[in-house]
Amino acid sequence: MYDFELVKPKTVDEAIDALQSDEALPLSGGQTLIPTMKQRLASPEKLVSLLGIAALKGVSISGGTVTIGAITNHDSVARETATSFPGLSGLAGHIGDPAVRNRGTIGGSLANNDPAACYPAAALGTGATIVTNSREIAADDFFDGLFTTILRESEIITAVRFPIPEVSNYQKFEQPASRFALTGVFVAKYPDGVRVAVTGASEDGVFRWAEAEAALSADFSAAAIAGLSHSSEGLIADLHGTPDYRAHLIKVMTGRAVAAAS
Repeated sequence: MYDFELVKPKTVDEAIDALQSDEALPLSGGQTLIPTMKQRLASPEKLVSLLGIAALKGVSISGGTVTIGAITNHDSVARETATSFPGLSGLAGHIGDPAVRNRGTIGGSLANNDPAACYPAAALGTGATIVTNSREIAADDFFDGLFTTILRESEIITAVRFPIPEVSNYQKFEQPASRFALTGVFVAKYPDGVRVAVTGASEDGVFRWAEAEAALSADFSAAAIAGLSHSSEGLIADLHGTPDYRAHLIKVMTGRAVAAAS
């Protein structure tokens, strides 16, 4: 590791002020940033830790919406949404291992937007709202490609608001070493239709499967997608799986999610 300044603000305003430096980066759970720094792939002169900002932590439920503070860790999300939003609870409870779940945060995961991360599928699959220090962003607009979002310089996520679905489920085919999603699918059923979001499969990051959404909105059952297939075009090819394999997994994981939710 190399020398850098660590700043520990107590309020969001203090954090934003500290981030005005060109060489400053926000630090949440550090599950991606710290290993990246150790490999010299990033070398910020200043880290602004968000972990001491009490206003960014916690889970609340009101009017059919779950609001989660950005620095809430995965384990807390899993425990505190177990009754109100079991689909999200199950997703959070199977991220990484216990060490990761007690350190990693929902805001950090969404801001990093790893193409195989789980939370982006939950956000996109529910039509969540990402709240920052300066605006509110619909999940459909937030993700902008691999490791990229529309967050501006010195803008931080403060909370995420999830509309609670009638039923939901997340199914992940794990890459066994990392426990990231080789392919993961989040399915959520609302009164006005079904949303299906896929992570881990596309070269462009998380995305919605429109054909499955239409079929499941008409008939919420695994049988409704039996005749569908997802194109392999634009899907990831690596040592863990071919595009055709991931295309197959998209359908399989969607069917499992619907069956489990039902």
